[in-house]
Amino acid sequence: MASCGAYNWTRHEELQLLDGDQLQVQQLLLEDAHPTLYSRPASLFAAACAMVFTLVGVPGNLITVLALARSPALRAHATTAFIISLCTSDLVFCALCLPPTAARFLLARWPLGPLACAVFPLLFYGNVAVSVLSMTAIAINRYILIMWHGVYARLYSRPHILLMVLLVWVAGFSLLVPPLLGVWGCLGLEPRSFSCTILKKDGASPKKIFFVVGFALPCTVMAAAYSCIYWRVRRSRAALKAHGTSGSRLSLEAVRAAGNAVSKNPKEVGKPAAAGGVGGGGGFRRRDDRRLTRLMLTVFCSFLVCFLPLTLFNAMDNLGAPPLLQLLSSVLAWASAVINPFIYAATNRQYRAAYRRLLCGCGADQPSASAPSPRTRLHPRGLSLGRATSDSGSATATTAGRVG
Repeated sequence: MASCGAYNWTRHEELQLLDGDQLQVQQLLLEDAHPTLYSRPASLFAAACAMVFTLVGVPGNLITVLALARSPALRAHATTAFIISLCTSDLVFCALCLPPTAARFLLARWPLGPLACAVFPLLFYGNVAVSVLSMTAIAINRYILIMWHGVYARLYSRPHILLMVLLVWVAGFSLLVPPLLGVWGCLGLEPRSFSCTILKKDGASPKKIFFVVGFALPCTVMAAAYSCIYWRVRRSRAALKAHGTSGSRLSLEAVRAAGNAVSKNPKEVGKPAAAGGVGGGGGFRRRDDRRLTRLMLTVFCSFLVCFLPLTLFNAMDNLGAPPLLQLLSSVLAWASAVINPFIYAATNRQYRAAYRRLLCGCGADQPSASAPSPRTRLHPRGLSLGRATSDSGSATATTAGRVG
């Protein structure tokens, strides 16, 4: 790994003024001084992948942000705010980070100069950190809904949600402050891979620690949260079956308890989830919340598959890994910013409906808090079959039947 300031930017900028045979000769001389890490076919493959991901990821993430923001039913979920945060960071990554990446692999050099080379890793790694922290916030949100439903509505009020999202973005980019200021490592060009990244300064760099801790710690939190959710649901279903009911329906005693709880607080019926009400006219969102939890577990697993190889290579030292495998691991990591909209559309009917409403104006929204569904009337049959979309309704159902 090169140290900061070792690269001759004056000579690099002189190359921008050359053309034709002169440029080829100068590039050959530059490659003799700094042999490139990747073969030409591998570089072209990476450039093509970056361009495809840009063309797919920008509209995909933009459409997702607009679809979720315009869906009243989905906005009732506290989780949606964190999903929008995740999609926004992926959108910025696809729009601002992947095009320069495609250009540098296509040209086999950094084309934008030293200032952009210092800003690029800030955007690149900062948005990756925001994506990871957003997914971690989603996992914690799901965990509290299932395991600590009594405090869920108070904790996830609208002001608290906005503050959490802001903290995710501030924390994500704050990690890059030490190398940005040159206190611990620095931001610059690694000529062998023609990448602007976090470099060593005085023999020290936080890059390896960022990858290991920034990946391992959030993944541990997410894995623990989803594991706890899984075992809670598993135990709840076993308990329901022991009482002679199916795992997909509340027991009669649970229904009566839930009905009594709602009837004692009629003013709470119809309030949005963020305000702490039951929401959706008293209907329980247990089934939709399970779907949403499975969706976010799928997003987490896809992130794990995409980023684990790159993290392992960085932990072992990038330049010591086989170049082709290193490049493929980078391409796989870029893909994590593109695949989430496809996961949303493929696995969740509410998200598919939101996409249809945005793109073609068709498809009805789910019943909102202001428009109770006939299927959510306060009697045992209605309670067991009720479907709506806010989080705190699921918390009430969990209180009654101990079901996530």
